[in-house]
Amino acid sequence: MKIGSIDLGERPVMLAPMEDVTDIGFRLLCRQMGAAMVYSEFVSSDALIRLVNKSLDKLHVCPEERPVAIQIYGKDIDAMREAAKIVVNHAHPDVLDINFGCPVKKVAGKGAGAGLLLNIPLMLAITRAVVDAVPNTPVTVKTRLGWNEEQKIIVDLAEQLQDCGIQALTIHGRTRTQMYTGEADWTLIREVKENPRMHIPIIGNGDITTPERAKECFDHYGVDAIMVGRATFGRPWIFREIRDYLEHGKLTEDYSVDWKMDVLRQQITASIKHAEEMQTGKEKGRSPEYRGILHVRRHMAASPLFKGIPNFRETRIRMLRAETKEELFLILDEVRKLI
Repeated sequence: MKIGSIDLGERPVMLAPMEDVTDIGFRLLCRQMGAAMVYSEFVSSDALIRLVNKSLDKLHVCPEERPVAIQIYGKDIDAMREAAKIVVNHAHPDVLDINFGCPVKKVAGKGAGAGLLLNIPLMLAITRAVVDAVPNTPVTVKTRLGWNEEQKIIVDLAEQLQDCGIQALTIHGRTRTQMYTGEADWTLIREVKENPRMHIPIIGNGDITTPERAKECFDHYGVDAIMVGRATFGRPWIFREIRDYLEHGKLTEDYSVDWKMDVLRQQITASIKHAEEMQTGKEKGRSPEYRGILHVRRHMAASPLFKGIPNFRETRIRMLRAETKEELFLILDEVRKLI
């Protein structure tokens, strides 16, 4: 599958953009685990044009993680146009993605993200402006089925977005009002893919939590690629598992507990390293180590690797309160003895 001239191979599996999750350290790890392309945390167009340091930090990209997409969001045409130029000039991403899918109140409630599903003319105007602003960078869109159950407009909307010049479309199989509850509905994603007027790649997203489900989404819904989001929490190796299963129809590698624990330690170390590189230790007097731990410890606590351990609640609380790498590593060592 290609987005513009970027060849992502057959049946690519991508890391979804997630706020406060997909920083450079996590993206690098997921690429190492087999993600075909990774997406940044979303970046506010308003913050970018004001040159807010925290937003500019999100544009940091390194060669080892490419191909990489930077995602922006906003509701103002001029701000989105200028933000697109800043991203391309600053980060030179392989893909620039527009977020029309974030359902949280502070974004959608203010008319950005999924909020633009209530204002399609403005959504299309923003898309055209961004495409025109960065003619040498592929522009893609990520959105949802519609605002609510009565307004599932994705089939017609997909054609309209394609006409604006985007080069791929990611569809999350929920409406905005569903947020992240209920099951993702892939039937309309398949309908978009089967529309003979659609010629850009269609990427499916929502509830891909196992290698078996990943294969089913490719086989049954015909998408060109899939995107994995929340299932990566505490489980970045899911990309390697999915690739293995897609290629062989079963898991052929040894995904031992010890190997998985080592991956989690790599994630902790990468998070701290990223905090050091971004000098986030200057924020509120906190050290880079603490900032890195603060970012990554909830991933550890949510890892499915620990599911089923009796009386794990206290250990999970300790993980969520850990402040140093040494402390978190010690907890992992203790947990390993229980698995």
